[in-house]
Amino acid sequence: MAEKRNIFLIGPMGAGKSTIGRHLSQQLNMDFFDSDQEIENRTGANISWVFDVEGEHGFRKREVKIIDELTKKQGIILATGGGSVKFKENRNILSARGIVVYLETTIEKQLLRTKRDTKRPLLQSNVSNRTILENLALERNPLYEEIADFKIQTDNKSAKSITYHIINFLDKI
Repeated sequence: MAEKRNIFLIGPMGAGKSTIGRHLSQQLNMDFFDSDQEIENRTGANISWVFDVEGEHGFRKREVKIIDELTKKQGIILATGGGSVKFKENRNILSARGIVVYLETTIEKQLLRTKRDTKRPLLQSNVSNRTILENLALERNPLYEEIADFKIQTDNKSAKSITYHIINFLDKI
């Protein structure tokens, strides 16, 4: 890849965006950012606290600012939050400023990957996690599809294999 274009990873929680982003960063020698991590770094608080104090809407407003700022950089890899696609503004920014890779996963795999994770505010309710994830998938999967340049199913592949497939795709475009 002669010219390093931005690579934006989208998909639901538990799809592997942060893990794959770090692998791509190492393989392609590009800077890696995680929008959720950036919000935590800048607020000095974890995502759950931001959700508790500002609600999801307040969190999403912060997310739009972070995504706008980070995507103006050149040659970066960005792992976005699963709900970042909810705002049209984010979808437009991601589509216009880089290659969008949709990491697709099943509800079953999400349940396995998030079952011990206490840092996901949307899964901290009295409703079953399966029901929550199914509802999020109905809302968000079409939005991921809408802006994806490349889609890869992550369930039964290693991070190394997924990274290889993404790099192979990038080399072809």
